[in-house]
Amino acid sequence: MIHFLYFILFHFFYSFQVNDAKDIVKKADEKMRGSTMQAEIIIKTIRPTWSREMHCKIWEKGNDLALILIQAPVRDKGISFLKRKKEVWNWLPTLERTIKLPPSMMSQSWMGTDFTNDDLVKESSVVDDYNHKIIGDTLIQERSCFIIQMIPRPEAAVVWSKVIICIDKKDFLELHSRFYDEEGDLINTMNSFDIKMMHDRIIPTRFEMIPADKKGQKTIMIYKNIQYNSPIADNFFSIVQMKMLK
Repeated sequence: MIHFLYFILFHFFYSFQVNDAKDIVKKADEKMRGSTMQAEIIIKTIRPTWSREMHCKIWEKGNDLALILIQAPVRDKGISFLKRKKEVWNWLPTLERTIKLPPSMMSQSWMGTDFTNDDLVKESSVVDDYNHKIIGDTLIQERSCFIIQMIPRPEAAVVWSKVIICIDKKDFLELHSRFYDEEGDLINTMNSFDIKMMHDRIIPTRFEMIPADKKGQKTIMIYKNIQYNSPIADNFFSIVQMKMLK
């Protein structure tokens, strides 16, 4: 009888932990997205012998719709990316060509940065495509954080075999993430900084993606401004629209 009660309590606690971990990840994801989000960002790609800066606009609606427009430098101006559910397109104005990106390209570098295509257009979902588990806690930037392990669901087509994320317990801010490949090797580490009030919420406004095996290399993404929950029609997220953005 004691063993049976222990078994029941163990599985109740495990189930609570899993559901609680997923809820924490969902809150952190919704904190950055809102129901809609429009933002201007700067992306700095840093290498040992050179650096490059891009200026972009982003529009997002829920988890299924997103548009990214590159405004600078001049040679990349007008390049855009569209996501509708699990489909992603890239518009190249100099070639006047639209390319549909296959799932195999989601793990590749986005515009030569240390972010992947999936990091930016988010074909995969951190909430729906992973199983979540709280594995500890830690202190980051004097904020108490959950350490959560994310393992892909068997049916999910995702880039990473494991992700470890640290989420602030008070404001649900994702402050640190580690991304692992199929062999279990650490590939990228992302840290978040410059926490401030942006529009109607507190969020990190600077993100640094650092490759594990490339010394002196990283990519910094900075939010210049951001607007949440302003109405955006679904038909804004179209191939026609992505060609017209300026």
